[in-house]
Amino acid sequence: MTTNTGAIVPDSTPRQPTAKTSQPNHEVRVWDPLVRLFHWSLVGAFATAFIVEDDLLGVHVLAGYLVLGLIAIRLVWGVIGTRHARFTDFVRGPRQVMAYIGDALRLRAPRHLGHNPAGGAMVVALLVLVSATGLCGLALYGAQELSGPLAPLMSGLPPVWGEGLEETHEVLANLTLAFIVAHVAGVLFSSLAHRENLVRAMVNGRKRVD
Repeated sequence: MTTNTGAIVPDSTPRQPTAKTSQPNHEVRVWDPLVRLFHWSLVGAFATAFIVEDDLLGVHVLAGYLVLGLIAIRLVWGVIGTRHARFTDFVRGPRQVMAYIGDALRLRAPRHLGHNPAGGAMVVALLVLVSATGLCGLALYGAQELSGPLAPLMSGLPPVWGEGLEETHEVLANLTLAFIVAHVAGVLFSSLAHRENLVRAMVNGRKRVD
């Protein structure tokens, strides 16, 4: 009720909360367009190279070039990019990573708006593995096909080098795939633990703020 002075007198009658008065968790932009484009482009390029192998050598090589180009861009963006894209935002030491994994296994790990310590370690591991796989493939292309930017360095080597590079390239590719499977498992685990769709977040770039 109101008095004749215009002041508002609080109503002492208790009110039940309604859907209109509740405050839902809102979302903010976490992953910028470049991070999302890099992520899904790398997925497509690596998958293409892995599936076609050398049966379609031209496609395989082009996919490999794309992988290395994407990695180079991401390394630069990890230094000068937006907040959650920078390596300083998510790269942590081994102790912090292991502590987080231990907490996660006990279902008491804190939620992070950007990458959590385990996710950050996985990002670094995948960047290293994918880069090593691509560079090894580049050397192999130069040794066996006498093509590519490393051809002048690799052309004079004995055939055993090409055989060794081929085996190393295959091992690195399979190891990268194993880490990708672990990465997907970690994403699904975190999505369930924190009740959020992390795959969707990497599509639209948005995550909720608790």
